[in-house]
Amino acid sequence: MTKHIPDQPNSQASSSDTEVIPLTEEELRLDKRMVTTGKVRVQTSVDVETELVKATLDGETVEVTRVPVDRIIDHAPEIRTENDVTIIPILEEVLVVEKRLVLKEELHVHKRRTREDVETPVELRKQRAVIERMPVDDDTKSNS
Repeated sequence: MTKHIPDQPNSQASSSDTEVIPLTEEELRLDKRMVTTGKVRVQTSVDVETELVKATLDGETVEVTRVPVDRIIDHAPEIRTENDVTIIPILEEVLVVEKRLVLKEELHVHKRRTREDVETPVELRKQRAVIERMPVDDDTKSNS
């Protein structure tokens, strides 16, 4: 834009001595607008991978052995442990002329530790993003 200041008569000088110079000034006007320059599409997908898992499984097995005793006792014995063997008394009352406590048998419980190496497939899921740049339509640029 240009501004023009009109000539103003000078009352003190004569028309031959005075020269009129017009003054101009420039002004700046700045406008902004949004313009779409591209589009992006983001998709996610899940990939499944099978990996082999190795592990060592610890376990115990129990073996029960019946040991006949058939002995008359005065009182019930307690459960006891001897060298990694748990001994559980099994009692029975037997009717005779008098009542007696008879230790019929003992259960000897042996613990055996086992160890087994196993391999088993395990599915692991991994998510990933796929980004695709989309071209801008000409109509979109002119409307923005």
